Amino acid sequence: MQWSHFVPGYDKWFDGVFCKQWGQKHGTQVIVDHISIGEINARAAAEVAAQKGHDLFMFLSPPAAYEKQVIDHAEIYQEVQKKHGKVIDLGHKSTFNPKTKKYFAFSDSYVPDPGNYRKDLWEQVGFPNGPSTWDDLRKGAKAIKDKLGNPCGLGLSQELDTNMAVRALLWSFGGAVQDAEGKVVINSPQTVEALKFMRALFKEAETPEVFTWDPSSNNRGILSGKLSFVQNAISVTRTAEKENPEMSQKIQLTPALQGPVRRIAAEHVMDCYVIWRFAENKEGAKQFLADYMDAFGEAFKASEFYNFPCFPQTVPDLAAQIANDPKAKPPDKYKVLGNVLDWATNVGYPGYATAAVDEVFNTFQLPTMFAKVARDELSPEDAARAAEREIKRIFQKWA
Repeated sequence: MQWSHFVPGYDKWFDGVFCKQWGQKHGTQVIVDHISIGEINARAAAEVAAQKGHDLFMFLSPPAAYEKQVIDHAEIYQEVQKKHGKVIDLGHKSTFNPKTKKYFAFSDSYVPDPGNYRKDLWEQVGFPNGPSTWDDLRKGAKAIKDKLGNPCGLGLSQELDTNMAVRALLWSFGGAVQDAEGKVVINSPQTVEALKFMRALFKEAETPEVFTWDPSSNNRGILSGKLSFVQNAISVTRTAEKENPEMSQKIQLTPALQGPVRRIAAEHVMDCYVIWRFAENKEGAKQFLADYMDAFGEAFKASEFYNFPCFPQTVPDLAAQIANDPKAKPPDKYKVLGNVLDWATNVGYPGYATAAVDEVFNTFQLPTMFAKVARDELSPEDAARAAEREIKRIFQKWA
């Protein structure tokens, strides 16, 4: 069970080439069921409730809450690491529980979350290369909206892209949900500053639509020519290349924005496969994941650079590939992702993606906190205190 990929060519390759060949080689019929991004959590909960379901289930964020329902995936990591070297820290911290020493999932890949900006608009307000810092974003986005009418597109609703964007903002200002030891630290002066910034950005450069967005609203907004900046995966630019080549030339990429404290962003999605304890073909599922990593070079190409490897040695020429892409205008448009591991981190930063972090993520605690301040429903200080109460309650539940 996995999502319907944003790049249709990937599903075509995965289902029609890799799974078919793997099945023939192993005398196994491989059936892939695809669901939309919004259905994943409900379907997982249903399979666990029934204690019956798919041998392999793929999440798009670390499913630490299901640790007791899955096998320890350590031996898959060990087998893959023998051939392809060590997993990146981002993959490790997204699938490992340091308390139980168990890998509750196996991560094959992650998706970078760069900024996508309209070069033609930003040029007109003195930023020919788009924003590099959060301060640039605020100044430039306000100038564009005032002069040209195009709003900025950072979401403030209960959906995936907002979840990622507000984490990048929070961390860039030095705030975090937890510290490296897993203690709740959300109520801090740094969080308050990040909240003040978002409120100002919303008032100066956004529209109230951002409070009701779904995961593809920002994609649609920038592709239709309405928005000046969104933080999103390269699904935005890939869609433009296929459907609107003229717009494709206008949308360029920028790495994570620099804040007062650091330059950082969450991955956009984290592919996390789990093998349920109740899976009927556990051995086949383990073998499938290990063999999939042998073919990951093809997966990277099929995903059009969307899925980045958690085992870098599986795509040794990644830098060269992304620096010269025939579909991109200019051909080195995606080169900006070459140093993604310098700025991409896991949703539990600076700690691990624990079950408590998973619940905070899936109940949209941070988007709610930011939205309440942007709407003037709570002061930044009160919103940080309210988030602290709720997040501490969640962390105690999982302690």
